[in-house]
Amino acid sequence: MRPLAELERFFERLFERPTARLFRARLQPIQIQRRIERAMENERLSGAGGTIVPNRFGVHLSPADMAAIGEIAGSLAAELADAALTFARAHRYTLADRPQVELVSDPAIRPGEVHVAARYADPILERKRRRASDRTADGGAEDGEEHASEDSEIASHTAVFQVPVVSAPIARLREVRPDGSSRQLTLDGRPLTIGRASDNALVLSDARVSRHHARLQSRRGALVLTDLGSTNGSRVNGVAIDEVVLGEGDRIQLGDTILIVESVPDA
Repeated sequence: MRPLAELERFFERLFERPTARLFRARLQPIQIQRRIERAMENERLSGAGGTIVPNRFGVHLSPADMAAIGEIAGSLAAELADAALTFARAHRYTLADRPQVELVSDPAIRPGEVHVAARYADPILERKRRRASDRTADGGAEDGEEHASEDSEIASHTAVFQVPVVSAPIARLREVRPDGSSRQLTLDGRPLTIGRASDNALVLSDARVSRHHARLQSRRGALVLTDLGSTNGSRVNGVAIDEVVLGEGDRIQLGDTILIVESVPDA
């Protein structure tokens, strides 16, 4: 029960964010996520390592809905990918690697509708998925020898791993505001966007900070800061950066706001 409860809490946090209001009554992010989950379920495969699910998702939306998403399309796609990973973990599915989501503007899609194309990044798994889809479309049964041969091919050529329980380190930062007040922040490993706009995970009340200024995220066990093309730039220990790996004691300056890295886990 615990993984499913964690999944529900994740969705509550994700879709209570301001991004959930972008689509008004026409389309909600939770609808997109449910379509991704359905596509994952529909294209799953049984293999030697258990139930394998797709890890690449093309989300086709109408041009009007894509326009409503605007400049936060990247962060929304990252959040949807995180939710897909959480869903796979909760159901003990196997992935070839971390899910990726791409939002696609498609004139063939009507406003409020969503079409998700799921596939495997691994060519062997993708070939098997297509064969399974073709057999289903033709109404034919799977041939036993062919099925066994495919499973053997996957086992010998594909590096499939069980999704770990913890995907990213937890770090602590202290935010020092322009007025001198401060607060402690705890990062759980999911991408954290920073800026003045209300749709950021960390909203800064600082006139010199851009609407979408920077992103903190975990990458291969390290805490990484990325500047998102901000007007005034991002500095770490007084040096302007585009992207940098952070360590304990580093001072991040965004506008007149300081973020101090108080702790990061050992690699």
